[in-house]
Amino acid sequence: MTDNQELLEDFKIYLKGEKNYSPHTIRAYCSDVYTFLLWLNALSPLELTGDKFSEYLQFIQQINYTKTSVARKIASIRAFYKYLFQEEMIEANPVDNVSIPKQNKMLPNYLFEDEIENILRGIKIETPAGYRNRIILELLWVSGMRISELSGLNYENLNLEQNEIRVFGKGSKERIVLIPDKTKQGLINYIENVSDLICKKDKTPSSPLFINYNGYRLQNQSIRKALKKTLDSIHFTKYVTPHVFRHSFATHLLENGADLRVVQELLGHSSIKNTQIYTHVSLEHLKQVYDHTHPHAK
Repeated sequence: MTDNQELLEDFKIYLKGEKNYSPHTIRAYCSDVYTFLLWLNALSPLELTGDKFSEYLQFIQQINYTKTSVARKIASIRAFYKYLFQEEMIEANPVDNVSIPKQNKMLPNYLFEDEIENILRGIKIETPAGYRNRIILELLWVSGMRISELSGLNYENLNLEQNEIRVFGKGSKERIVLIPDKTKQGLINYIENVSDLICKKDKTPSSPLFINYNGYRLQNQSIRKALKKTLDSIHFTKYVTPHVFRHSFATHLLENGADLRVVQELLGHSSIKNTQIYTHVSLEHLKQVYDHTHPHAK
């Protein structure tokens, strides 16, 4: 193993063990650092100067990466050199003063309540898989869960007497999400009657809640495919992903008077800044209502 490979492997362990980053973030950061090390060629990363790093910034900006991609690559390398500095492998951090390009804030896409109801009605619940898919999409909407949080659910995560589900978000951060009685009854019916029709197997606390016909945990890609199939069948024209249901959850809460801190807690955001973007979505909705209803706005 080369010195660079050892550094990258140790950095990976640092991100997982000390920073508690998600597997997705770790892969992205290590991939960014790996391509950076390839670009350095024979130069050791321990000998990097600020001027040399500026050359790298010019290089990646010529490849027409998006601002988001450039920002992430800079963040990855900054994290790498912060690690090297903490481990006293370098005397000074050569990328410490590098600024990350500002990103254009984009309002998240979301659905109106009647649009979500239309999507849910479009799922054929006569089949076991159809019923399972409907309850999955309904859960995404009413709880604000991420798709990875939902697919990772086990029976031990359920506290249906209290209408609660325990999920593990980014960085394995634990939180409680809530579900209404109607969704709870649908979930109970899935557990007691439908899941065995998909695949009959023992339901232990550590068993996956949502399974495929082979009895294995239903994967994110299968949920995305089921959603796309439904959207195609009802000729739904808006761009919709499972994450749009999460955006819709937050938007509907704020539109109906929920406190921003409550929404932050339910979404599992570490910073309120991540939640505040939904206030802009809500404002856009209010403007649309105003333009369509106030006589002097027309």
